[in-house]
Amino acid sequence: MATRAVLQTFERYQKERVAFVTAVAEMAKNPQNIEALQQAGAMALLRPLLLDNVPSIQQSAALALGRLANYSDDLAEAVVQNEILPQLVYSLSEQNRFYKQAAAFCLRAVARHSPELAQSVIDSGALDSLVTCLEEFDPGVKEASAWTLGYIAGHNAELAQQVVDAGAVPLLVLCVQEPELSLKRIAASALSDIAKHTPELAQAVVDAGAVQYLAPLVINQDAKLKRQVCCALSQIAKHSVDLAEVVVGAEIFPKILTCLKFPDEFVKKHSATVVREVAKHTPELAQLVVGNGGVGALVDYISDSTGNNRLPGIMALGYIAAFSETLALSVIAEKALPPLVSALNEEPEDHLKSATAWTLGQIGRHTPDHAKAVADTGCLATLVSLESDGASSEDLKTKCRRALKSVIAKLTHLPALDALVHRALPESVMKMVLEQVGKVLANDAAGRAQFVHSGGLAAVQQMAEAPGSKLKEAVEIINSCYPEEIVKYYSPSYSQQLLEKLESMAATTTAY
Repeated sequence: MATRAVLQTFERYQKERVAFVTAVAEMAKNPQNIEALQQAGAMALLRPLLLDNVPSIQQSAALALGRLANYSDDLAEAVVQNEILPQLVYSLSEQNRFYKQAAAFCLRAVARHSPELAQSVIDSGALDSLVTCLEEFDPGVKEASAWTLGYIAGHNAELAQQVVDAGAVPLLVLCVQEPELSLKRIAASALSDIAKHTPELAQAVVDAGAVQYLAPLVINQDAKLKRQVCCALSQIAKHSVDLAEVVVGAEIFPKILTCLKFPDEFVKKHSATVVREVAKHTPELAQLVVGNGGVGALVDYISDSTGNNRLPGIMALGYIAAFSETLALSVIAEKALPPLVSALNEEPEDHLKSATAWTLGQIGRHTPDHAKAVADTGCLATLVSLESDGASSEDLKTKCRRALKSVIAKLTHLPALDALVHRALPESVMKMVLEQVGKVLANDAAGRAQFVHSGGLAAVQQMAEAPGSKLKEAVEIINSCYPEEIVKYYSPSYSQQLLEKLESMAATTTAY
């Protein structure tokens, strides 16, 4: 009888512990409960339950602590201060698979907030245990471990290097080859977080054979996996020509271009980023993109996209066009200019306008034909407006100014230059326009008459006579293309001179 009473007491105690820890874990799901749980001292009560002799209680305690730590960096810091991490790390190597998942979740919840907290996770000895978990049979444990390692590595190069040094990369590459989709996604994401920081870290990912297993997954139909794979490939390719060539060597073209038509917006954006990171390095890589139909695919992409999703496509076109007039001509031929001008006019964000202005400058800077193609879109007036708009960011003003200089310096199409003469331009830009007009008029007899009829000659005379004008030298070059009588006729003071002459004649007649 006494034995039964003792056992009932312990059973009731166990049931209450289970009920308590399960209820706290459930309440911790709701952000509204977090502050109340913290004030009630939940963390101090959960800590000893990590060492409970009942596995389900240990698991629920780790889960509850993870949800608390996930909420804010202050609570994550409290987990560190309460010396909970060493217990979690110990449990990673000792407990069952369910508890390992919960413990890895808690470590991830702490590490995600800042590099300092991630370093605290490393200092607790978690790396070796997490890497060992990547060799577990259970895919859920691998997934939880890979996710935590990705969060640690994502903060900075130093933390990522520690993850590499712990031997995580080859095991993450093995995880990419596993059949479970969710494990593939998280492993690809972790490899991306490692590769993004430096060429050396990206090289470590390449040396583990990651690219040859990531590249075939580009054609997988799972949207989340495609996102992570494209992101990882772009993070590898961005660092150097050699790394970009490794990515290209895995035969991602033209398969990656089909992703630009995929329904998922993030897949499209990340695949455009891969194209950009490959194309930016050398003319040969840019030509490879062009030869595989990349320009047409990018043009369709930026035509169908809006906002930040457009950015990698716009920049990719700029990088391609920058290398040579032939590549720039292929961009023009694929009708890239209308959607670029549309982005310049419609996008509200300055950084998008900046990227578009830069790309237009790269397209138009090669020859008079390229410059004319850009000018014919009417975008020069928009660039002028943005450059002089007080609300524009300094970067946008700079990009617009440089694009104008690049295009105007090659522009020999007089009507386009004439249109700019009649606009209120900043003096530095107007000086470029007038200098270019002078060069064109010197070799274009028909253009000289056209410039007079349009009112351009009269307009430049007024500029020269404006107080403090720095345009006189440029105006004099234009004037040298015309007979002196025509220049005098269109000068603002000419009518005054005629009146004075008439008055002088009248005075002479009166004297007689």
